[in-house]
Amino acid sequence: MTLNFEYETDIKLDLDYEALIEKVVEEALDAEGCPYEIELNIILTDNKEIQAINKEYREVDAPTDVLSFPLVDYSSPSDFSHLEEAADDYFNPETGELLLGDIILSVEKVMGQAVEYGHSEERELGFLVAHSMLHLFGYDHMEEDERAVMEEKQKIILDSLGITRD
Repeated sequence: MTLNFEYETDIKLDLDYEALIEKVVEEALDAEGCPYEIELNIILTDNKEIQAINKEYREVDAPTDVLSFPLVDYSSPSDFSHLEEAADDYFNPETGELLLGDIILSVEKVMGQAVEYGHSEERELGFLVAHSMLHLFGYDHMEEDERAVMEEKQKIILDSLGITRD
């Protein structure tokens, strides 16, 4: 597994964010039965930068907590069965790893939402990474039934790691 981290803000999280993100990514891969080693880009930034990205790609002129940019097209969420048929599109030719996509996180939102929701920054960051990983596997939450599925999967991932709201 290759995780490419970029920390693009002077605002510092007071935790080992790389180890936490790696742990959540690994658990999400296991929970969804991903049969491949993956490559993933993780960018930690501030509200100003994530707002600019949100505006450019989603036409929403406001900061958000996390953005997910999947590189895989799924026929249904976590359906990995067709990926090898398009290996040139989905796999790094040098490493053979599945190019999963990009996760962009606002450090300011992680800190603020941890306070707002009354839990740790670790829990907030873990939640956002689990949420984003599910988007990278093709899940969405536009409809109520989709939202319920994502919430249950997020809970399973975080509970298995002992990352709770306490």
